[in-house]
Amino acid sequence: MYRSHTCGELRSSHINKEVTLSGWVQKTRDKGFVVWVDLRDRYGITQLVFDEERSDPEIFEKARNLGREFVLQVEGTVIERSSKNPNIPTGDIEILVSKIHVLNESLVPPFTIEDKTDGGEDLRMKYRYLDIRRNPVKENLIFRSKVTLEVRNYLTQQGFIEVETPYLIKSTPEGARDFVVPSRMNEGQFYALPQSPQTFKQLLMVGGLDKYFQIVKCFRDEDLRADRQPEFTQIDCEMAFVEQDDILNAFEGLTRHLLLEINGVETGEFPRLTYDEAMRKYGNDKPDIRFGMEFGELNDIAQNRDFNVFNSAELVVGLAVPGGASYTRKEIDKLIEWIRRPQIGAKGMVYVKCNEDGSYKSSVDKFYEQEDLSKWAQRTGAKPGDLICILSGNADETRTQLSALRMELAERLGLRNPKEFAPLWVVDFPLLELDEETGNYHAMHHPFTSPKPGQLELLETDPAAVRANAYDLVLNGNEIGGGSIRIHDKEMQATMFKHLGFSPEEAKEQFGFLMDAFQYGAPPHGGIAFGLDRLVAILGGQETIRDFIAFPKNNSGRDVMIDAPASIDEKQLKELSLKLDIQS
Repeated sequence: MYRSHTCGELRSSHINKEVTLSGWVQKTRDKGFVVWVDLRDRYGITQLVFDEERSDPEIFEKARNLGREFVLQVEGTVIERSSKNPNIPTGDIEILVSKIHVLNESLVPPFTIEDKTDGGEDLRMKYRYLDIRRNPVKENLIFRSKVTLEVRNYLTQQGFIEVETPYLIKSTPEGARDFVVPSRMNEGQFYALPQSPQTFKQLLMVGGLDKYFQIVKCFRDEDLRADRQPEFTQIDCEMAFVEQDDILNAFEGLTRHLLLEINGVETGEFPRLTYDEAMRKYGNDKPDIRFGMEFGELNDIAQNRDFNVFNSAELVVGLAVPGGASYTRKEIDKLIEWIRRPQIGAKGMVYVKCNEDGSYKSSVDKFYEQEDLSKWAQRTGAKPGDLICILSGNADETRTQLSALRMELAERLGLRNPKEFAPLWVVDFPLLELDEETGNYHAMHHPFTSPKPGQLELLETDPAAVRANAYDLVLNGNEIGGGSIRIHDKEMQATMFKHLGFSPEEAKEQFGFLMDAFQYGAPPHGGIAFGLDRLVAILGGQETIRDFIAFPKNNSGRDVMIDAPASIDEKQLKELSLKLDIQS
């Protein structure tokens, strides 16, 4: 056998025991007459000792020539360590080695394999198999495994059935571009990789499996933003004979279970905000509610004065910054510079200092009285010692800009504690979004989302007013899950396709299989999909999903370790009936 114990297992109770260990050389320390070697495996580190007096000369010399990351098997006796190390679980003992076998030598690693390494991110991604040996990456992957196991166990106990769905499917318009796969056996035709198992899980409901889940890879060929991967993992779920509250209660239970089992955090009933409330109070549909700083809309108390910037604005809105009255003019100017950056796009900012004595000092003092500023403070919830930041302009843009400022201020003020968890549901989204360029509507979620009961007729008269029977689960300012009650009636689905611009022929070509299935007794059904990568990162107290993925892509969608994507040779192209037309 290669080992009798792991490198994190041995304690004082094992002293005088003969053991066999295997692992990698973390580091060596050669004092001339004694050599210490730290041997590492997934479970920990054990110190080996080679003594000039007690060790065989050949073994002692072999120890002096060990390099970092050599793979060893050693046999020896557990002895008490003279200089104990309280920082590691095995710090009371060491192994006096009697036999050593180098299983494999190693080149000098391109970066130090330590918790704090000298390797940059690009270098570590190129040698990801080495990066995984470091504790932070290894522990993140173990943490992900723990979360996944808890999800699987919980859903199974709740009566859900795990079903795999195909990866090679038909290309359908669901938002992002599909990754397509040419079919050799069907010349000139292509599979697509699924953006989600959406239609398949609906077909499983038609098939009578009333509680389905799957932990599944999904693929989207879209331009990558920070911390987004072209392939990602979903906890995909669907239930039949349910209404919205059934779904929310079921998966609030899952989330509560994870927070308790993984983080030891108990949570009460999750608050629910409508989409309109979330946008009005926080400026986005995935608000971080670990802190306050809710928006106060000021149109009725700030307009119709001599200040034309406000008078010409669709929206005047502000928020209170706790303790912000102490900011110097230079600090406030830096805030204004921050929101005027192209990424945010605000033209400027009005501010009001709420002094401790109850008076106000504003950048627009000449246009407003103290009584006016007092009303602004009441509307934004500002207290003495706070700063009110006010933006104005187009309503949607201004809310987005103030939302970005809110998050930046919270970061600076240390209000986003990664060990604190604040979940909520956002419900009643618009069913459709207007494309400003084309003037056409498209589905905010996907074409199978049901409108709220009683609102189907509004599609004809006021499409923008129709609300979706849809919901998102938000945790610490991140959407971790989203879903909807689905359309299960063929006629209603046909109506939805019509309003999304599909002709009957196009709808049949793209989704005929689903429409056909609805003719055979489709039950009412709905579901949700969690983004596992994001969920794990948040539960792990981190922001970057890449840290919890074994072999991630970079921001260009490349795997720099295996150098993918890559060209294929002419023979493969010919077999697939493909001809490249690359524009230089």
